[in-house]
Amino acid sequence: MIENPPPCPKCSCEYTYEMNALVVCPECSHEWAPAESGAEGGGAVGEGSEMGVPPAEGRGRVVKDAVGNVLHDGDSVVVVKALKVKGSPSGIKAGTKVRNIRLVDGVDGHDIDCKIDGFGAMQLKSGVVKKA
Repeated sequence: MIENPPPCPKCSCEYTYEMNALVVCPECSHEWAPAESGAEGGGAVGEGSEMGVPPAEGRGRVVKDAVGNVLHDGDSVVVVKALKVKGSPSGIKAGTKVRNIRLVDGVDGHDIDCKIDGFGAMQLKSGVVKKA
């Protein structure tokens, strides 16, 4: 256990804490291995990989669902909260299963591209789905 964890390399917060083998920042939620804090720039873990694991399919970022599971292209997910859809009288209900998702660099945090039965093609935020 580290007596004085290093400050966050992203936001310079001094209130970091240790969780298992990582150091976590409570302000920006950045996680890094304490051995990497002395590396150039302080913490390149979040940029190219997550927790030291190489990114899937050469992606430069890792997309996580609402509960923290890492998502990949082709996964099936379940919508965890009801969503309003512009132009539709009924939205997407919680519990709707979405198959064969694609991870994209979308607009305004919409990072999942998918087709939903009854609605067609749309983009979702990863924070409103859970891996099935």
